[in-house]
Amino acid sequence: MVFSSIIFLWYFLPIALGVYYAFTFIKDKSLQTKCKNIWLLIASFVFYACGGLVYLLIMIVSIIGNYLFALRINHNQTKEKSAKLWLVLSIIFNLGILFYFKYTNFFVGIIENIANHNFGLKEVVLPIGISFYTFQSMSYVIDVYNKKAKCQKNIFNLALYISLFSQLIAGPIIKYSTIENQINARTETVDMFVNGIQRFMYGLAKKVIIANTVGEVAKNILMQSNNTFGTSLLWLGVICYAIQIYYDFSGYSDMAVGIGKMFGFDFPENFNYPYMATSIRDFWRRWHISLSTWFKEYVYIPLGGNRKGKIRTYINLFIVFFLTGLWHGANFTFVIWGLVFGLFMVIERLFLGKLLDKNKIKFFNWLYTMFVVVVLWVLFCSDSISQAFDIIKNLFVFRKNYIAINNVASLWQIIVLMLGILFCGPIQKICKKPLAKVKDTKWFFSVNYIFQFCLYIICINLIISNSFNPFIYFQF
Repeated sequence: MVFSSIIFLWYFLPIALGVYYAFTFIKDKSLQTKCKNIWLLIASFVFYACGGLVYLLIMIVSIIGNYLFALRINHNQTKEKSAKLWLVLSIIFNLGILFYFKYTNFFVGIIENIANHNFGLKEVVLPIGISFYTFQSMSYVIDVYNKKAKCQKNIFNLALYISLFSQLIAGPIIKYSTIENQINARTETVDMFVNGIQRFMYGLAKKVIIANTVGEVAKNILMQSNNTFGTSLLWLGVICYAIQIYYDFSGYSDMAVGIGKMFGFDFPENFNYPYMATSIRDFWRRWHISLSTWFKEYVYIPLGGNRKGKIRTYINLFIVFFLTGLWHGANFTFVIWGLVFGLFMVIERLFLGKLLDKNKIKFFNWLYTMFVVVVLWVLFCSDSISQAFDIIKNLFVFRKNYIAINNVASLWQIIVLMLGILFCGPIQKICKKPLAKVKDTKWFFSVNYIFQFCLYIICINLIISNSFNPFIYFQF
């Protein structure tokens, strides 16, 4: 079940909210919160079970395992060796589950190619969102070990933290300490609920109107033979994919934050206009913030960060971005995608970062950053290294188009692409000060909600009339 589906918008979410707020009639606040949490847990399990009952069982095993590991670590806090042993076992447990379901096919394929023999093993199906909830579970256990989070003795509260449907499938990856108090006691307000609806609506519009629309163009171009299109149309396809993946993922994150607010939760932001970045370092501070933060806190810093000399820092960066690429998918395309980003991070630390900082014409910094990011998205969306390199090669070897642009993109899709480019940061930057002056006025409030209602109608019409409604990050 995806947020941008009729079954979620018209049935699941209204029922979940209706039953949830029915518990507000319970006068005892403690009992009220417990009932709300139990209902949210049930709703989250139902939400995830829609993708397959077996996958729900896998997640429940993960929840129980991490609950027990955290208890053992907490029990052995005064015994460092015992606590560390339980921590190591918990990491093996979590990575073992992730490795089996996400990387078995990948490594079996490598072995089969080397041995030149097909072992006939059954393909392992990847459970939706396993990378997200596994990393979230690991962060909880590690934080309990480091005494940065309290051990949760109530397994149902821990299960809610790991399985909460609003951010279960695609994040943001939330640390337990961030919402611990919100699980135990939270206050829902009208302003928070209204703000949540607004945030959800804009996220839905980003996903359905922009991401889905330009995504069709990207699919029409990039999924075809490279010999079919000339250079300019290939660039159009790559740019459309860059816009699609940003609005697809950031739109889903906006919807997750919005749903969280409707239920009284305050989730951290996951995007901060990454396509306005003026360096690769800046890009990764703005893109998928929760994942970048996770790798920084649980991989980069434990490896030594930048505290053990330049060479060690560069090695640590390569390790982090190798793992970042591998986290995104079991394919060499993702590994190379991550390593190339790591290379640019090292280059910027060596000398390029200083040049970028000194450069007063920031447009050129932005141009360099977007060029690298957009070209690397080719690796991200390709099925194989050879396919990716063929597309990248043809981006820089001029070839005439023998197919008219209107055969792959309609006028509506081109208009939406232009709007997508403008609204990924430039418009917000220009309108920031004027909006600050009028956002609290009554007329702006009215216009804003009329606009959101119009967006909702457009989204519903597009969802009903168009079967193209993918979500890129579901595969991770």
